Parts: sequence; structure tokens; C-alpha cells
Amino acid sequence: MNDLLFGVDPAELSVPALVWAADEAARRCLRLRLVVAVPPVHDRLRYDALGHRTALRMRAESALADVEELVRRLHGTLTTTSELVDGAPATVLLTRAAAADLVVVGSRRLGRAAELLSENSVVVPLAARAPCPVVVVRAPEHTEIHPPTLVVGVDGSEQSREAVAFAVREASLREARLRAVWVWPRPVLAREDTEAGLAERRRLLAEAVAGWAERYPDTDIDRSVVRGHPVEQLGLAARESLALVVGRTGRGGYTGMRLGSTVHGLLHHADCPVITVPSGTPGLRGDHPRSRAERPPPVKPSRPPQG
Repeated sequence: MNDLLFGVDPAELSVPALVWAADEAARRCLRLRLVVAVPPVHDRLRYDALGHRTALRMRAESALADVEELVRRLHGTLTTTSELVDGAPATVLLTRAAAADLVVVGSRRLGRAAELLSENSVVVPLAARAPCPVVVVRAPEHTEIHPPTLVVGVDGSEQSREAVAFAVREASLREARLRAVWVWPRPVLAREDTEAGLAERRRLLAEAVAGWAERYPDTDIDRSVVRGHPVEQLGLAARESLALVVGRTGRGGYTGMRLGSTVHGLLHHADCPVITVPSGTPGLRGDHPRSRAERPPPVKPSRPPQG
């Protein structure tokens, strides 16, 4: 059985991220792999370091136990496995992402400097380097909005085509519609803002999603070209969506400098879960549709138990 990897943050458990991960594991018939990392202790006296490390480990064990209990209450029959590991969180999760179909983490809404430079930062290193799609959940998904919608950013690149492949499959699994959005930045010179330019981008967008409606006939795919800044416009388009899907190139540097300004901005500002899809994602090339009868039954979004 393949894994959906969930990174447990012992300092601040993200319940929305855990609910998202448990629901998605059930929807995809994946094993939910819960991993918490105990980071190394630096810059402390030897006697103080031992006590601090013991405290970190106890907090990690307690957080893992809380997560296991919440998953049981959300999805009692879901197959799970748990792991407590010594090491920097990003390094531990990146190592295990190689064997996962999907990685899900929460976000503390850290500023750019803290996210890039902190030893315990996870979001940017994972989104930049993981070999599988990474889901960053800052807030609960908008399950009360009808019809349910996913948004995918398209720019004609190979990575955006793979993002479309992931997004179509995800929309089909969720019985949601898909909105493919091409953001056309406003030109410096007014004369470059032409009807011909708009028509060309509409053609490229249609080409990028061509064939998917036939392969997934039960999934409605809308297309739109909008003007403005990609982070702002994609964020607006996905304001009430289940998730926003974007592509990224290869395995970026550890600091995330190759992650791209658009993806980085969306990770910090989008109001819905953001899914980054790397180039060469296993399972997307040569993807074939399944009829609704062949798919797992729909998973009703979980609500965290009260009390």
C-alpha cells in the first residue's frame, strides 16, 4: 500500500492539515504515515542540552499520540503507521517523501526570512525539493461552497501540464469542477496589450487542457485568462476553492530560491490549501481515466471531533 505522508508539528498541531490528510488518504485508499521529527539541540551547555532534548522528545511523543487519537476518531478504519525520528524536520520528511504519493503539512504562516532560514522550517524546503506533490494547508478547505471547485494555474510549461493532470484527477475524485486559470501579467507598454495577445493565450490555455474533458467526462473544466499579478490573481481565483494546484520545476535548492516567486507567494498568501506538483511526478505521465464505478466511494469531509 502506498503512503500519504503527514508531517506532525509538535509545537503547533494543524488540525485542518490533519483533517485534509486523513480525508485524502481515505479518498485515495492510501496508508496515512504520521511522522514527527525531534530536531537537534544546538548552542546549549551540555547539561542543559540533555534536559532540553528530553523535553522536545516528550512533546513530540505527546503530539504523535494526540494525532493518532484524532485520526481514529475521524476515520476509524484508515490504515496508519507512526514514526518518531531524530533529525531536522525538513530533512526527515524529504527522505520519506521519496516513498510517498503525497505529502501534507500545515503552515505556521511564517515570514519569508523565518521560513527560509529557520532550521525547523518545513514548508519551503518540502515544496521546493520533494519528488511528489506537496500540500500546504493553512486553513480548512471551503467544503461548504457549491459547486465545489479546484483551481489550477496554467502557463503553458511542462510543469503546469503536470499540475493540470494532477488537478483533473483530484477534481474527479472529489466530484468537483476544475477551473484552469492563465494569468497574463499586464505589459509595460500599452501597445503590447492587444486582442491578438489575449486570443493567443486563450488558445494556449485550451491546448494545455485539451483532451482531459474527454478522458474525465464527469468533470467540468472551465478556462479563463485573467490580467494582473499571478500571486494576486490566482489567490483571488482560488479564494473559495477546495485547493489551488500549481506546478514547479524539478528539485529546487534547499533555501527555496528555485521554488519561484509565484509559488512562494501563494504558499504564504492563498486562503486555501496549495498543492505544488513537481515535474516528473510518478503516476501522472500516461495517466488514464477511470469511470465513476471504478473509483473509491466519495469521502465526506471530516469535521474535528468536539470535546
